[in-house]
Amino acid sequence: MKKVLVAVSTGLLLVGCGSMNTSNDIASKTPIVAKVDLTEVTDDKVPMTINPGRFTQDTINYFLPKVVQGTYAVSDFGKFIDNFRALDYNGAELPTNKIDDNTWQIVNATQLDKIVYLVNDTYDIENTGVDTPFSPSGTNIESDNFVLNLHGFIGYFDVLKNNQYAIEVKAPSDMQRTSALQNVGVEKSEDGSITTDKYFANRYFDVTDNPMMYGNLDVEEFEVGGIKIVLSVYSPNKTYSAAGIKETVFKMMEAQKKYLGDIDSTPRYDIYLYLASQSQSAPTGFGALEHHTSTVVVLPEAIPEDALASAMIDVVSHEFFHIVTPLSVHSEDVHYFDYNNPTFSKHLWMYEGITEYFASVFQVNQDLVSEEEFYTKMMGKIDSASLFDDAMSFTEMSENILNEPYAKNYANVYEKGALIGMCIDILMREESDGNRGILLLMKELSLKYGKNKPFEDDKIIDEIVAMTYPSIEKFLTTHVIGKTPINYNEFFEKVGLSMGVKDIETDYVRNGNNIIVGGDQDKGTIFFTEDVAENSFWVTNGVKPFDVIKEVNGTVLTLINANSVLQNTLQWKVGDDVEVKLDRGGEEILIKTKLTKSYTKGKALSSLENPTEKQLKLREAWLKG
Repeated sequence: MKKVLVAVSTGLLLVGCGSMNTSNDIASKTPIVAKVDLTEVTDDKVPMTINPGRFTQDTINYFLPKVVQGTYAVSDFGKFIDNFRALDYNGAELPTNKIDDNTWQIVNATQLDKIVYLVNDTYDIENTGVDTPFSPSGTNIESDNFVLNLHGFIGYFDVLKNNQYAIEVKAPSDMQRTSALQNVGVEKSEDGSITTDKYFANRYFDVTDNPMMYGNLDVEEFEVGGIKIVLSVYSPNKTYSAAGIKETVFKMMEAQKKYLGDIDSTPRYDIYLYLASQSQSAPTGFGALEHHTSTVVVLPEAIPEDALASAMIDVVSHEFFHIVTPLSVHSEDVHYFDYNNPTFSKHLWMYEGITEYFASVFQVNQDLVSEEEFYTKMMGKIDSASLFDDAMSFTEMSENILNEPYAKNYANVYEKGALIGMCIDILMREESDGNRGILLLMKELSLKYGKNKPFEDDKIIDEIVAMTYPSIEKFLTTHVIGKTPINYNEFFEKVGLSMGVKDIETDYVRNGNNIIVGGDQDKGTIFFTEDVAENSFWVTNGVKPFDVIKEVNGTVLTLINANSVLQNTLQWKVGDDVEVKLDRGGEEILIKTKLTKSYTKGKALSSLENPTEKQLKLREAWLKG
């Protein structure tokens, strides 16, 4: 999973389904039929029918996931289910008990024919104060778009965890549809206006691992290094097209394949891009969630073209790199994932951190960005990591990620986690005279384990040490298992670099990663925070901390429209006319000017004045090896 901040991150984990069901139920021998009817949507709710076959036991449980792989947070998809009913073979309703948010107990299950319920979507209630899942793992139900993360629609029975699924999706025939799940047939209504697509999933994991998108989509298919890429784009105002984004994705994935080299891949990879409008019902959890052969991405439609390209490279490359870990290298907690009572591996530093590091370093390795741009990104991660508890054990945090104080530090897996990967990479290059880096280590682990063989969580660090060097053991023991902060200058010095401070370009609502605006819930206003004093554009134009922003280019700013208005500042260009009205203690302040670039102070990397030949050689191996 990767969440991103836009205007203001991962990975979907490989899952097994536990021990085999030994029940003699007839139901256990037949596929569970799950019907999704997109033609009978009422009040943004999709009717579902689940037919499991006949049971021979009296009581069974049906679950929607509490937690889905890769989100490391409670989603409670059962909360979005309405009118749950169990019906017998005569159509009469059977008794059911709702045990918790995600569990329904069905009694007299020997008489059960099917269960029916309605699914409410999550996108349009994200901004209503209701706890909702991270947008790329959520669901959308609109007349022209359906984001079908199937874990939000289809559940599982406690006694049928390993059953196959036959999934039927009924939709208007003129509606575009994409899915990497195996399509085994199509049925059309007599007049041809409705098409029912039939899909097959070998087990519940395959249901959750294969999202779909239906609706008014723009789709492009192309090949990269033997992989068929299917790019599906929903842009409600037609701001962007799949054809317009295709070149960015092609160039990025071509570079990724070259960087990865000979590593197990997939014959097809789907990218589902949902571009959120600026309406109040649009999702705002920007980022992506990866699956074995696909990723779901949510970004704002108002994002400028160059920012969209940059976000796609950062976010989608992160998700694609998850084919290395945890999809190929993962622990038993991941492999035997329990959707409603999960335990978590200690090694988010590897699953998310190293993946995020790959998504950054491959760009400089393959000349997609300059060395300076790569350094800036790493320094940004150091700044961001400083906002979290730097003395927290990463393994302890990972194992307890749903609980506080660990949960609020989760986002650090993309910051310090990536920096951990960087440090290990530099250490391995130093120890091997430039010949071995962290990518090779992950390839070796992938060959040893692979997607069907999990490692033992408590033993993997010992195995990594045995495969590498004593310095790696010291680093992991001190900075990953232990609580000692990392002295990054020590590692940069090895490659002839040093940290300093300089002016870095920023935008008009942030200083680097720090938001410079805040909201007053009681007054319903938006104001500049103290951090505005370090933003050169606003300082030059006389803005002071705690100035209330009344209007931006003629639009009255409120808590309700703040997200969309502030997103629009990303489209501002140097030379544009800007007019902002402020309230400073009751006095109206008018700023009317032309836009200039804005800078803030930030940490930066630069080369030592006289780096040694050894340092330069190690730097070359690190960035280009």
